[in-house]
Amino acid sequence: MTGVRAGLGAAAVAAAVTAGVRRVLDTDPPGGAARWTRTNHRGEPVSMLEGPAVAAGLVAGALAAGSGRTASATALATAGAGAFGLVDDLAEDASTRTKGLRGHLGALAQGRLTTGGLKVLGIGTTSLVAAAVGTRRTGGAVGHVADVAVNGALVAGTANLLNLLDLRPGRALKAAALLSAPAACGATGATTGAVAGAGAVAATGDLAERDMLGDGGANALGALVGSQWAFGAPRPVRVAALAAVVGLTLASERVSFSAVIDATPWLRRVDRLGRRPAEAAAPDLADAARASDEDARA
Repeated sequence: MTGVRAGLGAAAVAAAVTAGVRRVLDTDPPGGAARWTRTNHRGEPVSMLEGPAVAAGLVAGALAAGSGRTASATALATAGAGAFGLVDDLAEDASTRTKGLRGHLGALAQGRLTTGGLKVLGIGTTSLVAAAVGTRRTGGAVGHVADVAVNGALVAGTANLLNLLDLRPGRALKAAALLSAPAACGATGATTGAVAGAGAVAATGDLAERDMLGDGGANALGALVGSQWAFGAPRPVRVAALAAVVGLTLASERVSFSAVIDATPWLRRVDRLGRRPAEAAAPDLADAARASDEDARA
């Protein structure tokens, strides 16, 4: 019962903060509204203000879900992923955009730091620090170091994976809800409420194609879900989850997730649930506001 109350409290806090931050940002968007506006495949304006609002709600919800090192670590990972994702959203040079995780790492190897490369380094660092804070020591020093490494990689990898999925309205929100649900029964279950609360506020605008998460919102969402698994699941489950995340990330360099989803009937139905119907003259193309090319995701 205590866990249920904590989850409900986290949902309420996350929803209230997400809605409140969004209202403030709508009143006076930093840098002006145009800086936060993109154009989708319908030629309609889409706001990226959803991203920082959701990130703020998730951080608040994570802190409300509990106390101690796990809550602090989850909030740190979520805030770091949201902040570095937001930098990539707003500071990326579209004229020289480096595509894909492989592209950003390649640029780093050549001594060039792209905004995507900065995001990779920043999220990786904050995820590892969060893992060091939130990972309980259950054995010797070597085992603990290995757990920290696995947990940090899982948090960072899930942050990236949710960003890779944010190519259609509502897709990242749905994926986060599905991935977060199994963790509701574990030690970090109350943070599922944070995902639900922030997602419920954001879903209407996202599905209606008025808003988008952007990297800031999607990375934060993924970091929180990754933290749930990293700090609440047994070691074999965490290792298996990390393997799955790595496998999907590598696959994304060669395979279009959208093409796979569209070719799989049940995935296509879930993906389109609640979305505006595609126009007859405009087939279900990737939103230009979300990504002009799926390989641009890092």
